[in-house]
Amino acid sequence: MNRSDSHALAQAVHDLGAAVWFGGTVMGAVGVNRAGRDLTEGIDRIRVAKSAWGRFSFLQWTGIAATMLAGLQLTRTSAERLAAQQTFGTVGAAKAGVVALGALATAYSAFCGAKIASLAEEAHDQQKRVEVADATTPTPQTPPEIARWQRRQQIAQFITPILAGANI
Repeated sequence: MNRSDSHALAQAVHDLGAAVWFGGTVMGAVGVNRAGRDLTEGIDRIRVAKSAWGRFSFLQWTGIAATMLAGLQLTRTSAERLAAQQTFGTVGAAKAGVVALGALATAYSAFCGAKIASLAEEAHDQQKRVEVADATTPTPQTPPEIARWQRRQQIAQFITPILAGANI
């Protein structure tokens, strides 16, 4: 495979990985996390989102890894251009930073979701009612600790697709 073919393949893998990552996070934020509104029990609203994200997380992290690894390959195949054009290297470094920040935002979002699910199960096990509008939206009756993590999740779930989409 020549350098041009290697670059084209790396670009395709990069873009497909970023598209999976971006599309999944958008679908999750506007679809999965809100789908629980159709259910009657708050604990079930959280359980459905947890289950769906659990099924998607492998593909999401595969997309992130593809984006990162293909980005490294793109950098390697563009070594001459990096050496010749200072701005090209600056843009590349900025793109790498966006990927890293996006991966961190994804991890934090997953952590928030796991925390919400854990706290909800604890409350449910203690026979406390878990009242939520959906997996990421508290109501005035939502236990304060769950509501706190839901508010964090609301921010993270919208920052993540912005950063993921910036890679496409």
